[in-house]
Amino acid sequence: MQKFSEGTFGAVVIGAGHAGVEAALALARTGIETVVLTLNLDSIGFMPCNPSVGGTAKGHLVREIDALGGQMGVTADECALQVRMLNAGKGAAVQSLRAQVDKNKYHQEIKRVLENTPHLRIVQGEAEKILVKLGKVVGVLTSYGGVFSCDAVIVATGVYLNAQTIAGEVVKNSGPNGFERATKLTKSLVSLGYRVRRFKTGTPARVDGRTIDYSKTQIQEGEEVYPFSFLHDRVPKAQTPCYLCYTNPRTHEIILNSLDRAPVYNGQIQSAGPRYCPSIETKVVRFSEKERHQLFLEPEGADTREVYVQGLSTSLPHELQKAVYRSVEGLERCEIMRYAYAIEYDCIDTLDVLPTLESKKIEGLYTAGQINGTSGYEEAAAQGLMAGLNASLKLRGLPPLVLRRDEAYIGVLIDDLVTKGTDEPYRMMTSRAEFRLSLRQDNADLRLTEKGYRAGLVTKERYEKYLRRKAQREETIGFLNGRADQKTANEFVQRRGEPALLSGVSYADLLRRGAKIEEIKETFGVLKETPLDILLSAETEIVYEGYLKASEKEREKAKKMEEARLPEEIDYETIEGLRLEAREKLNKVRPLSLGQAERIPGVTPADVSVLMIYLSLRK
Repeated sequence: MQKFSEGTFGAVVIGAGHAGVEAALALARTGIETVVLTLNLDSIGFMPCNPSVGGTAKGHLVREIDALGGQMGVTADECALQVRMLNAGKGAAVQSLRAQVDKNKYHQEIKRVLENTPHLRIVQGEAEKILVKLGKVVGVLTSYGGVFSCDAVIVATGVYLNAQTIAGEVVKNSGPNGFERATKLTKSLVSLGYRVRRFKTGTPARVDGRTIDYSKTQIQEGEEVYPFSFLHDRVPKAQTPCYLCYTNPRTHEIILNSLDRAPVYNGQIQSAGPRYCPSIETKVVRFSEKERHQLFLEPEGADTREVYVQGLSTSLPHELQKAVYRSVEGLERCEIMRYAYAIEYDCIDTLDVLPTLESKKIEGLYTAGQINGTSGYEEAAAQGLMAGLNASLKLRGLPPLVLRRDEAYIGVLIDDLVTKGTDEPYRMMTSRAEFRLSLRQDNADLRLTEKGYRAGLVTKERYEKYLRRKAQREETIGFLNGRADQKTANEFVQRRGEPALLSGVSYADLLRRGAKIEEIKETFGVLKETPLDILLSAETEIVYEGYLKASEKEREKAKKMEEARLPEEIDYETIEGLRLEAREKLNKVRPLSLGQAERIPGVTPADVSVLMIYLSLRK
């Protein structure tokens, strides 16, 4: 193969899925000459699985991406078919935005954004080898012989590395949705010291919406909530409904009688699959006591009849898929347009990765998204943004940006990956964040926009809007702490079945007594021009004020542990008092701080105490 020069750039991003898109934009928008290399231009920003953005904990990630200057939230708002707030009846810490989006429009809009971004070149081609000299990245070689010289590479290959799709006995060497797979790069990654393993995920069938009997389903309308992006004021008014239906004993019977042909049970698939998004076969077997499982019928877009059947992911043979789907009430006559499949792919062990998402062994080499063992568009986009931004900061000679666990869900996500690793596709959940009361959707900009601005990714326009929102929020909280009209307040509490007030109260007092901000607004005729997201954020801050103050000590303690840096050259085998398992784990992970060390599985509080003594003696 004849090699030829494709030019010299600051960075090359391999892959243009959700991780690659955010990485490329973070680099180009901060002035780095960047190439994004993709197997197929038609797969840029493509949604091979569910046509949605957000969800439990994932909505937090999208708002954090947006607060830092990323793209996902902006485009999700623009392409939304329906928006809902999940867990609306629970506390604010676990409430999460979720948008049903037009997947074709989303792809087109993301492609348009990339094509019109200065400093960014898009190239269709396969990366074959990452070129390294003296332990540093120097370029990328394509399978066509093209050499892109560069100082940084972000590998964001998604599920394409040596991918195989599986439906029953039929196994195809293919990426998702029939796209070509990548076959060259894994060998290069192994040669650079990465430990590679196989993971699995899957997707349900898409059915023709004209063949669904919606009269047998439950309609799920959209809601009036705030958008993902802090740049936008509201979600689209016209919202497309989704529908709810269920499996039944007949569905389960078909599956249980077909396990000998189910790849996840007959030994055909042995790679680790996602625990929190299992196939219908796994759900039926694992939860045998359940008589039914919930399914959602979600439109794929405004320009297509395809309907995504969320909750019915499977790798059964096609003829059995048809029987399973038609056993569901409302789908008795459904016609499958795209059959379901499982997909296996190569990914790396993230214990080989630093908190900046740079390789521990090769300078300038970063990984992001499903190659890091995660699942989900949102997790991928968050990593892509951080990998791209950290590569940019390094190329500009600036300190890296590493978010702590008490600062962002993104910090929790990356810390879990590089400190604990993962033996299955990792999914973000609110329960993973120990400081989730502080890491809410409503305050993502307050936590992160300043950091994004200092890093050069947040635009002046966005930053000025953030300052206005911050001031309006503080003004609203100040107003709510002011005294309410005594007569109106008395009438209000008595209507709620409470005793008459003996003294004056503030609006904040009423909120703490269980009133809702909308009730305050309507009853007292106040805050009529204040945006919904500001009202809800102010309400949450007031209601949880006591809890937030109580958790501040734990946050300060965690921060001090993160600031206690561990020297990179430590040989843990030589530290007396450390248990054998702790020495082994510490040498493998190479933690950067005491905080990271105490989160490593197998490292006990006693081991951390030994490290504290070691640090004090060094000083």
